[in-house]
Amino acid sequence: MEIIIGTIPPLTAQAQKLPGKSVGAIDAHLLHVRPPRKGVAGPSGRERRTKEASDPRRGRVLTIMVPDATQLPVDIDTTSYAVTIRLIRK
Repeated sequence: MEIIIGTIPPLTAQAQKLPGKSVGAIDAHLLHVRPPRKGVAGPSGRERRTKEASDPRRGRVLTIMVPDATQLPVDIDTTSYAVTIRLIRK
């Protein structure tokens, strides 16, 4: 599997950018595929009940693992990135 990560084009001028390296193809492994969420029904906990979360009906949720996290951008937790995947059969 090949994953290409890029930032979403900014709507307005950004004040300051973090210095980072150019991110190209990143090797990753597909761990799990599941159908999209159907609603807030679930366990007795109410952790998701206040959020309006909806997945596309025809979508799938993929869980991936990147073996070498140093290839990921340092601000991946705080910045919005567009992710493009290319699946390659082994």
